[in-house]
Amino acid sequence: MASSHQDAGAGNAPEDEEDDYMNMSFAEPTPAKESSIQRAQRLKKESRARGVIKSNTQLAEEEAANRERALATSMLDDPRSRKSKGLAMMAKMGFKGGALGKKTEDGGDGGGGGRTEPIQISMKEDRGGIGMDNEKKRRLREAFEEREAKAVKVDPGEYRDRVRKEREEARLEKQLHAAQRTAERMDEGADLDSPKKEFEAALNAEATSTRPLKSIPVLYRGLIRHREEQERDRRMRHDLEQSLSRLPAYDDSNEDEDDKRALGKDRTVYATADDLDEEDEELDAFNALDVGARLTQLLAYLRKQHKYCFWCKMAYPDDEMDGCPGLAEEDHD
Repeated sequence: MASSHQDAGAGNAPEDEEDDYMNMSFAEPTPAKESSIQRAQRLKKESRARGVIKSNTQLAEEEAANRERALATSMLDDPRSRKSKGLAMMAKMGFKGGALGKKTEDGGDGGGGGRTEPIQISMKEDRGGIGMDNEKKRRLREAFEEREAKAVKVDPGEYRDRVRKEREEARLEKQLHAAQRTAERMDEGADLDSPKKEFEAALNAEATSTRPLKSIPVLYRGLIRHREEQERDRRMRHDLEQSLSRLPAYDDSNEDEDDKRALGKDRTVYATADDLDEEDEELDAFNALDVGARLTQLLAYLRKQHKYCFWCKMAYPDDEMDGCPGLAEEDHD
């Protein structure tokens, strides 16, 4: 009997012993074998992935995707939220899930009794404060209202009349300028068929200007005065750029003709009209007239002095000017 009890106790001894977890051993998983070529390819691929610099567009797209994914995921469905202290505080205050906010009359939270969607966010692209956009809108609105209050109401009919008048004056100014050039060339005895550039070159080739401006007819005196001023300014700039170490007026008795030619002293000095800088009341009074009146006087001068019609572009042999429709432009339509 004793031996049988001992055998039974010996047979149950391994089952009664507790597992020794401190001495347990676990078989480590055998790592997959990787050849040197595969390892080199893997390292190369990882290095290439780390070396890729994403553009601002890609970063913005990833940021937007992560934000949309986070907004579409409920925190209550996340297992980690069960350990959240904030959720525990809300549960103590009576939150049991569902909508947030004011409840319906029956005490439920369905329908329109609470907020079930998160508050939509708006991204700020600048570094201004939260109320900066509203302040800018207010300033723009005030500036617009102030401009509307100060704006002068323009009648469409008056605007069209003003634009038409300005265009007509510009057209008459061009015709007046052309008629002045024609009168100048005819008074100088130049052929009207010769090119304009040749005539102006002949005028500019003269060394000095001996004719006073007030002796020129006032009808085209302003044209010549403007040309004289431009030529004077051009020559002054040229002389300033080409100036030598000594003034042109300096006269050295030891210099011969070759020295003067080398120093540029033998060139004829351009002299403007004596009365170029003087005031011309007659010219000012003529320029004060309307452009149409000035053109009419100039056309009458051409017909009287040279028997020439500006609109016909032809000089007639006698004072009768047979064949010319009239003095006005409308007569030649």
